[in-house]
Amino acid sequence: MLSRSDLHDYQRDIVDYIQTNERCGVWALMGTGKTVSTLTALDELALVEDDVWPALVLAPLRVAKSVWPSEPALWGHLRHLKVSAVTGDQIDRRRALEADAHIYTINYENLEWLVAHYGDAWPFKTVVADEFSKLKAFRLRQGAKRARALGSVAFTKIKRFIGLTGTPSPNGLIDLWGQTWFLDKGERLGTTFSKFEQRWFRKGYDGFSLKPMPHAEREIQEKLKDICLTVEGLQVDEPIFNNVMVDLPPTVRTQYNLMERDMFAEIEGVGIEAFNAAARTSKLLQFSAGAVISDSDTGEWKAVHDGKLDALESVIEESAGAPILVAYHFRSDLARLKKRFPKAVHLDSDPKTIDRWNAGEIPILLGHPASVGHGINLARGGNILVFFSVDWSLETYMQIIERLGPMRQKQAGLDRPVFVHHILCRKTVDEMVLERLRSKRSVQDVLLEALKRREVDAR
Repeated sequence: MLSRSDLHDYQRDIVDYIQTNERCGVWALMGTGKTVSTLTALDELALVEDDVWPALVLAPLRVAKSVWPSEPALWGHLRHLKVSAVTGDQIDRRRALEADAHIYTINYENLEWLVAHYGDAWPFKTVVADEFSKLKAFRLRQGAKRARALGSVAFTKIKRFIGLTGTPSPNGLIDLWGQTWFLDKGERLGTTFSKFEQRWFRKGYDGFSLKPMPHAEREIQEKLKDICLTVEGLQVDEPIFNNVMVDLPPTVRTQYNLMERDMFAEIEGVGIEAFNAAARTSKLLQFSAGAVISDSDTGEWKAVHDGKLDALESVIEESAGAPILVAYHFRSDLARLKKRFPKAVHLDSDPKTIDRWNAGEIPILLGHPASVGHGINLARGGNILVFFSVDWSLETYMQIIERLGPMRQKQAGLDRPVFVHHILCRKTVDEMVLERLRSKRSVQDVLLEALKRREVDAR
């Protein structure tokens, strides 16, 4: 089990920053450990301060339901923390609020309800806004109702406010006022949005859109440098790996468990070859990805859940506009990805596609690991790779990582880290495949060990 000593230097910097700044923003890309760093900072603060708990975490629904509640169990120094996910219908949410916990997580869509639920009895002295940009639409008048509801208690009831998000891009400067108001009540960027707009923006050619002035980015960064930490200087010799976990819907979980049981029944006690073992997990991998082939002759498939699509959308949003290479494995993956993300481009045989990617013209590139041949260099186009789905092939897994990996980045003269995100369905064959890819063990060994674990769990 991981411990505090396993935190990277930049994660310790986040811990120190949160502990010394009651209201602050942390700008760091997905995978840099913002969650564990924030939990560590608050847990240690609670040893010397008596008003840290209970804390409220605002997050997208998937993150509120699974990411924050599951994180403490991964770290020895945080295992004692209790997290209650305030999600579901009103009855479920009220029950979750009544539970004894240090931290309560809720999705932004229920923020207005939460503020109304407590009224003057608002209990949370600490608020963490995960994906801080969700509050970008705050205005003193009008603006988003959710953000305005939080604004009504932001400085009267809340002592600590921590905003977590990806590194803001120049195109996102206009969104900074709404977020940072929760940190300093407009002290640095202007007490109203109109003052912020007049100082650093001008109307575009269409007369409506706002364009930042040439000096805007530099001046805004200077204004915010004492309350916003930008995580930089990450190690670039190895990729930064991050697992994005997704839960199967209950009905799909039931179907999956039946199929998995039948698969394990087939291999129990039988020495099987790697090819056959991998083939027998294909349906399970399809279930995890979100679509299952219903007719093997025609290749027709049926969608069963959108969990991974929703998770990828979160990764894209938190990556703050940075280009992303998405690895897929099934034809149904490609069709569903193209439908959900119309701006995505398929990495086909046309060499101009690679040129466009490396020129920064493609925001999302969809590639099958087996089609990304040796010698292709994708480093100039981006440094973020997402595995939407996984399979057993270690060769193609390593190959697609290498296309934009640390060595390729250095060869391109780019001193930046490489992020590799795996979107995985919890307690499915996805986890077995990743174990095989990371440990380089045989398929048979991984499957047979998983079978033994399930036999022990069933006793």
